[in-house]
Amino acid sequence: MNVKAQLLELAEPSYQQFSSRLLPGTPDILGVRLPILRKMAKQIAKENWREFLNQNDDIYFEEIMLRGMVIGYIKDISIHEVMKHIQIFVPQINNWSVCDSFCSGLKITKQYQKQFWPMITSYLSSDQEFEVRFAVVMLLIYYVDNQYVTDVLRELDQVQHSGYYVRMAIAWAISACYVSYPHLTLSYLKQTQLDTFTYNKALQKISESMKSDIKTKELMKQMKRNEAD
Repeated sequence: MNVKAQLLELAEPSYQQFSSRLLPGTPDILGVRLPILRKMAKQIAKENWREFLNQNDDIYFEEIMLRGMVIGYIKDISIHEVMKHIQIFVPQINNWSVCDSFCSGLKITKQYQKQFWPMITSYLSSDQEFEVRFAVVMLLIYYVDNQYVTDVLRELDQVQHSGYYVRMAIAWAISACYVSYPHLTLSYLKQTQLDTFTYNKALQKISESMKSDIKTKELMKQMKRNEAD
């Protein structure tokens, strides 16, 4: 199986241009649509995922995306081996699209929240932007629940990385917390140490949520900080 050759054959120049606009600064985008990549990943996960993951000649954006998808689709694998593959893959993440797609595929996390928590939160102190974003997105997808939401808000408040994609992910995570736990999240927002940009983005995302009523939107407007603060 020559995955690289398949991807080159499936590439669409017009979609490559579209994807490049969404992912500024991301090199080597071929332009293969995500549903096609998911189909390929499922097939690889069924047939020869060990051989595929052992290869280390990824060049293209789609190859990295595919590798992350395959990890999420593997069945009959121990949690420790999944963690090993996650830890190998995370340093390869170099854009928000690969990051968020990879996180959404790691559904095994919900089944083993306690076991995954230390590994995930360890990335929150990384100096690499997309390693931190990986951790934040994992928290917002798999840990905004009765057991973990307070811990999630505490961890978010302690993140030091100032990268744009980290701060946007934190704002997104806080808005997700607000949707399910408005009173708890509101109390958090009133005493948070978040920087003004992230704080205001969180308010904006809460306000823009389909579930926010007029009263919530007005409250978010009142709580907004002056950018000079």
